[in-house]
Amino acid sequence: MIILPAIDIKDGSCVRLFKGDYSTVEKVAESPYIAAQRFADAGASWMHMVDLDGAKDAKLVNAELIADVAKSSGLSVEVGGGIRDMNAVEYYLSKGIDRVILGSAAVKDPQFVVDAVKNYGDKIVVGIDAKDGMVRAEGWIDNSQINYIELAKRMESVGVRTIVFTDIDQDGTLAGPNLKQLDDLVNQVSCNVIASGGVAVIKDIVNLSDLNVYGTICGKAIYSGSLDLRLALEMVRNINK
Repeated sequence: MIILPAIDIKDGSCVRLFKGDYSTVEKVAESPYIAAQRFADAGASWMHMVDLDGAKDAKLVNAELIADVAKSSGLSVEVGGGIRDMNAVEYYLSKGIDRVILGSAAVKDPQFVVDAVKNYGDKIVVGIDAKDGMVRAEGWIDNSQINYIELAKRMESVGVRTIVFTDIDQDGTLAGPNLKQLDDLVNQVSCNVIASGGVAVIKDIVNLSDLNVYGTICGKAIYSGSLDLRLALEMVRNINK
């Protein structure tokens, strides 16, 4: 399992939201560059970055900043938020980003996902964000009538190999991940599953490892101090041995 510390960007700042609500925005680091350096210093190998403005506006907004932070960090990086066409995919990949996350596009434009996977294979990740098991899009504002497992199966069928799953009700709460939904997902599809939302303490990492998820994203827990990233990374390295 891998741990992906997270940087969410809004208006150029490193922030966190509570349950995806943009009105709860809170700045959590002096700058995204400093946050990324701390992750690298703690021993992280991967980082998860999101353009929150891009997710809401359905276009790249903070892309140049994200690409520069990623490059300066020296980490492997996956990026989501506002990636709605092939030009956006190609922009990030041309800047050295390792994986791009397609979220709303999986619901709104499945052919785009098909084409992206055909062109870029494992570099394409699909983000599935759900509330009460039903998928949401456009920065979590737009409801859909698709169950998260149904969408995951559709994505698996077109060749998607990695899924980031977020239970919106857990995100930013430090209340623990939704282990039931994650367990169901891991057992229903063959894709690598990255868990997002709710991780607060080391025990949450252990619980996720027991589910055989591929990775977990940690954001607020790191910034709040409830999770020691260095210790979590060391523990996961021991688990992976």
